[in-house]
Amino acid sequence: MEQFTCLFSYFEGYRVLSVEEAEGKKGREYVFTLEPEPGRELLCSHCGASCSAVHDRVERRVTDLPVFGYPARLLLPRRRVLCPSCGPRVEALSWLGPNARYTNRLAEYTASLLSAMTIQEASGMLGLDWKTVRGIDKGRLQRDFGALDMHGVKLLAMDEFAIHKGHRYATVIIDYETRRVLWIGKGRTRAELRPFFEALSPEQRVQIQAVAMDMNASYELEVQKFCPQAEIVYDLYHVVAKYGREVIGRVRVDEANRVRSDKPARKLIKGSTWLLLRNRENVTREADKLRLEEVLKANAALMTVYVLKDDLKNLWKQADEKQARSLWDSWLERAMESGIQALAKFARRLAPYVEGIVSSCRWKLNTSVLEGINNRIKVIKRIAYGYRDDEYFFLKIKAAFPGVGR
Repeated sequence: MEQFTCLFSYFEGYRVLSVEEAEGKKGREYVFTLEPEPGRELLCSHCGASCSAVHDRVERRVTDLPVFGYPARLLLPRRRVLCPSCGPRVEALSWLGPNARYTNRLAEYTASLLSAMTIQEASGMLGLDWKTVRGIDKGRLQRDFGALDMHGVKLLAMDEFAIHKGHRYATVIIDYETRRVLWIGKGRTRAELRPFFEALSPEQRVQIQAVAMDMNASYELEVQKFCPQAEIVYDLYHVVAKYGREVIGRVRVDEANRVRSDKPARKLIKGSTWLLLRNRENVTREADKLRLEEVLKANAALMTVYVLKDDLKNLWKQADEKQARSLWDSWLERAMESGIQALAKFARRLAPYVEGIVSSCRWKLNTSVLEGINNRIKVIKRIAYGYRDDEYFFLKIKAAFPGVGR
């Protein structure tokens, strides 16, 4: 047993009686038989108090780190102590959780493996069933990230992401200052978002000062209900993206159809989508610049919606609230008088949200950081080949974004 001496010190309070090679479900494995060291102080796993009596014991089979590439199983008598305060409780061990079937160091090592490989790959490396590997990792994540921690949180950002492509959405809420994922829940309706706010204490609700979001009425109404003092800040990215789809996209199609008989003009307009949607400063190639200018000079409607897109974005750049409101009034008037149906329709729908746009003068918040989180979420899904267990999936996301220092 000399070759295993380095392992013995880990099993604090227990000593190894024997080591045997056995044939397990997946082939060869080592079986360590352990017994309690005599005279060791007994501690309650619930309150940590010293106990003088053992209530009962049961033989437990526990999995440890592999030895020489083969699974290692521990056979030990798991004792329940008679705590004077708590009654019968499992004995506290530094290397094994109260009801765990695997050692703490195996859990930590499994977590490190899963940061770079799939559950199936880690399962093969450790010689464990994939459900066991997932259970180990999920238990660790529930312990470290299961509870909602709102300490010091004053600014929030919330957005949705697709759990599966094309359907089934979830909402993610972050601490804007630290970029820490606070909460994730299935769905994007008011009822599905409500558990987050109901989990907050009255003091925690009052400390929320502002919330960045897209123009989602469900999000806004829940914030107003539970945190009425918090200001809503609508995100520039979502508003401009919506403008691109509903205004620029619609006008481009209408204008292409209007000049159907003029094939060169129709071809020029149809191929201009990318140029019209991009910021002018991001069009760097000379050929693209010339083509954009050609499209705008040739079509008044496209010129109008393109110019108004840039003017709309300027609302988020204002530091003065009065100036922002003045710019909005001017923009709304020009949009309504443009004679472009899609533009006027968009302006009417945007008008009720103006307070959330103007509030960006006071709170320089946006949800762009959530776009980066959404991209990371896609990577997590690919590594896992898709999670069927949503709770586990959400815990993996929280673990990937623990936040940065304030």
